[in-house]
Amino acid sequence: MIRTTLAAISILAALALPAQAAEDAIAAPTLRASVTVTADVVRVGDLIDNAGSAALIPVYRSPDLGTTGALPVAQVLSVLRAKQVIGVMTGDIKEVSVTRLARTLANKDLENAVASALERRFGLGDAANINVTFDRGVSELRLDASNTGTLQPVATRYDARSGRFDVTFEINNDNNPAPTKLRFTGTAIETVEVAVLTRDIDRAELLKSSDIAPERRPKAEVSGEPALRDRTVGMQLRRPMRAGTPIRVADIVKPDFVQRDQNVTIIYQVPGLYLTTRGKAIDSGAEGDTVSVLNVQSKRTLAGIVTGRGQVTVQGASQAVPMPPAVEQTSSLPRAPSAPVALAQSQISPAPAKSE
Repeated sequence: MIRTTLAAISILAALALPAQAAEDAIAAPTLRASVTVTADVVRVGDLIDNAGSAALIPVYRSPDLGTTGALPVAQVLSVLRAKQVIGVMTGDIKEVSVTRLARTLANKDLENAVASALERRFGLGDAANINVTFDRGVSELRLDASNTGTLQPVATRYDARSGRFDVTFEINNDNNPAPTKLRFTGTAIETVEVAVLTRDIDRAELLKSSDIAPERRPKAEVSGEPALRDRTVGMQLRRPMRAGTPIRVADIVKPDFVQRDQNVTIIYQVPGLYLTTRGKAIDSGAEGDTVSVLNVQSKRTLAGIVTGRGQVTVQGASQAVPMPPAVEQTSSLPRAPSAPVALAQSQISPAPAKSE
């Protein structure tokens, strides 16, 4: 019984592959459950093992590049019989999966290739800062798997005024001495990262983290040095600005510790003497700025440095102008005053004596 079965298999194999060598006639053709191809046609040798001389016979058109198709076994056997291939062992296979290999270039890969071709040319900067948009939407590009080489730019054109590019690449492949050529056109714009306002901001407001969002904007839209998000938080604008406006370094200043017409504390400071009195700011200023203040007691205008919120410090003997009565001041005098202290005290008018 076993010998009869083997003989039958040998006869079927011989009928299926008439030109097969005698030593191969015993191996029966066996269907594959999963097939991978690189060519644009599926051949007998792709579908079955031990195909012999029938291996090169084309039977199907391959799926699209990078895709997979399924073939019912009954259909496969019918097609094989039409090609005089019979006696194929199928086992428990219900369908045959056919995958066509491909080299896939994602949209981002193509954008990077174009940006690299334009990098530091035509007045552009680093590739990482070049935003590429293709004329026709390119989600991805699938090439024959034989295209194994890198994308080499062979022709590059760019118009700096319009941002238009025209770049041609070549890719070397394994099976064909002639390289594959790819041409792309579109727009390439150099961008910069900049902090952008998320709402309308007045000059007096301090910038909070929620007021600012980092964005990439065309470099031409940001004249001057762009301000980064971390640098703008806690600062003030030099002028009111609307939501969506990119912020430059020149647009921001340290926050005002003193506002114009604000009541402030004036500190007179000379060697050995520290006095405070009330005043009114004539200018607005941030910490370290020089502003003018009015001594409300003496009605004299002084120049001082903003040293804190609502605080202006006047330094040097030359600024030790006549001060208001002692009852309007606080002072801190050493127990053994030095000569400079005595001088400073001599410039302070004593409080008038009260008559009884």
